Amino acid sequence: MASDAERIESIRREIRRHDRLYYVEAAPEISDRQYDELMDELKALEAAHPELIAPDSPTQRVGGEPIEGFAKVAHDVPMLSIDNTYSLEELREYDQRVAKGLPGQEYVYTVEPKIDGVAASIRYENGLLARAVTRGDGRTGDDVTVNARTIKSIPLSLVGEGAPAVLEVRGEIYWPREEFARFNAARAEAGEETFANPRNGAAGTLKQLDPKAVAERNLAFVAHGFGAVEPTPEGPASEMMAAMGRWGVPVNSHARTCRSVEEIHAVIDEWATRRYDLPYEMDGMVVKVDSLAHRAALGATSRYPRWCIAYKYAAERAETVLREVSFQVGRLGTITPVAHFDPVQLAGTTVANASLHNFDQIDRLDVRVGDAILVEKAGEIIPQVVQVVTARRPKDARPIRPPAACPACEGQTARDEGGVYLRCINPECPAQLKERLRFFAGRDQMNIESLGDAVVDRLVEAGLIRHFADLHRLTIDDLVGLEMSRYPNPKSPKKEIVQRLMHKSAEKIVSEISKSKAMGLARLLAGLGIPLVGNSVADMLAAKFGSIDSLICAANRRDYLAPVPEVGPKTAEALRTYFASKEGQAAVAKIQSQRKSEWAEDLARELRVWGGMKGINRVVANLVNEFKDIETLARLAPEMDEIAAIPGIGSEVAASLRKFLVGDVGLRIIRDLKAAGVDMTAKGPGAEAEGGDKPLAGKTVVVTGTLQGYSRSEVQAAIKIAGGNPTSSVTGKTDFLVTGDSPGAKKVDDARKHGVEIIGEAEFRKRLAKWGELT
Repeated sequence: MASDAERIESIRREIRRHDRLYYVEAAPEISDRQYDELMDELKALEAAHPELIAPDSPTQRVGGEPIEGFAKVAHDVPMLSIDNTYSLEELREYDQRVAKGLPGQEYVYTVEPKIDGVAASIRYENGLLARAVTRGDGRTGDDVTVNARTIKSIPLSLVGEGAPAVLEVRGEIYWPREEFARFNAARAEAGEETFANPRNGAAGTLKQLDPKAVAERNLAFVAHGFGAVEPTPEGPASEMMAAMGRWGVPVNSHARTCRSVEEIHAVIDEWATRRYDLPYEMDGMVVKVDSLAHRAALGATSRYPRWCIAYKYAAERAETVLREVSFQVGRLGTITPVAHFDPVQLAGTTVANASLHNFDQIDRLDVRVGDAILVEKAGEIIPQVVQVVTARRPKDARPIRPPAACPACEGQTARDEGGVYLRCINPECPAQLKERLRFFAGRDQMNIESLGDAVVDRLVEAGLIRHFADLHRLTIDDLVGLEMSRYPNPKSPKKEIVQRLMHKSAEKIVSEISKSKAMGLARLLAGLGIPLVGNSVADMLAAKFGSIDSLICAANRRDYLAPVPEVGPKTAEALRTYFASKEGQAAVAKIQSQRKSEWAEDLARELRVWGGMKGINRVVANLVNEFKDIETLARLAPEMDEIAAIPGIGSEVAASLRKFLVGDVGLRIIRDLKAAGVDMTAKGPGAEAEGGDKPLAGKTVVVTGTLQGYSRSEVQAAIKIAGGNPTSSVTGKTDFLVTGDSPGAKKVDDARKHGVEIIGEAEFRKRLAKWGELT
């Protein structure tokens, strides 16, 4: 134990040193692989000794369950905005105001790139990260500590000597260019809406309630100042920033000292072109008086500090000519117009295409083919058409009309109800089908991992797949023949090699497709691409109804999925409870005995006596209008809006589900998949062994950390299938805690406090072994 404890601490020190070299000094000493090997060793040691896990361990970057929301936190020192300027003349006027505020004193400025990110304050207490808070309104922000801990450039603990007892680091959380582009490309490929720019993307990411989702996006942080510091620092701010760098905080390495407006302007001119070489977005240069004493003397207005100002670069635009507009079709049928224009240079790259987003945007711009247009990069990443030079419009400029039919399949199109998007409504559209198949085969859906993008494209284009069920009709010969059709020469030596390799690959694809039949109702519902029905909703529906037949039956009952006005999930639950109670049954009998055609007032009075509902008069009026007599209401109320009333679902999801399940297309998809042998019951993989009890029956289980090779949703599904109840918090009612890689220290501490059994991944797999899960 002593040896392992020493080794754990030694690795932690080494990883922290390499983090500092990489993120602060930009001088890495080891490769990514060597770094990963150190981290893997630390994870293994901590998994073997969970009692040695510390909050500032590098493994705690990604830990814990999704959170419920963000608490509001008041800043000890307000985070004020920075005033802006756009010209050299305004910069001179600012310098004159500084000179007036510091009469007869010499002062210097620091000038550094203004990162376009999300302002945040990171507080350290006794060297440990204590809290991370967004700027908010400058006085109060959101506590995003759990998400900030996943950002690798934010140190979990300060290094070196001399760090103050309290240090609030002020800086920007940003999304590096390459990471943003990679993430956006993946979303576009999946048919999902992309982020407009890195800043908006970073802001949205910090609002994620699941810290693991934040970690996957690889945000970064750089400090540009500080708030509360105890003891209070003295001297130039630049010295404090240098000290923060020595303590492991990433600071801006491009800060320059300037003594005049001319020097400042030279730096601004230099960075006007250099800014495109940075790994992050920047929209200007920040000019700050360096002396802390001078800053105190200059003070602040109610909105801005008087000791700093930001010079903002104008967004770079280029004029070009719109030559053509094409239309792309996404997974949900969304038809997106794309502008194609003469190539121009923007933000250091050549741009020839830009999304026009939707046809309302085309109308707002009044853009036509042949127009001279102005193009800029939103956030210096996403090119967009921002203006038409109408004075230069040619006589033959052509208006852009929405396509009368889908450009991919020539099927019918329709606008969203109350929305701005035009969609292809043909469920057999090949463009949609390709994207749907990729989603259907995804790991968290039917898990057909070897069905790659290129294979999907060729299968659809060859006409071998027109529906989901066609996957299950594929043979090895189909797949081999499809690939071999690309090699027309029968005597080619390469053809023989490819044929052997393709046969192995085809066997794997067919095998995975066959195994996917047993994935069960939850995975199937998640994979069908029903709007608003993701994995969590699918899990709840499968648990509630048990089979697709029961779910379809519920969807076809009008009173399930067409809730009466004013009767939402909570009211529906109250009505079910009331009419199933003795009081409700007695009230129904009483009202029936009176044989009155007008029974609203009587029912409202009885419900008021019973209590538990709001807006009774409006609710009852709608019930009377809907059901006509109390006998029908009493009979159907226990079933009313059953799907919408499931916690976490609601009427919008229920309506989307009903639209799919009662429509001809949805029913045909279900029928064809059922005929192909797809399991449509809730048991799914790991079905109950004959004669055996479920191994986790009645057990409440918490999992912390990552289990090798399995997503969180897969682990939770395995617990449910084995009869257990997966939860996110350790309490006295928890039966055992499973620790994987990077387990959360708090959960381990809570388990010890409550005397809850702690087991590792290997033991967990053993307990599920007979179910074929996670083995």
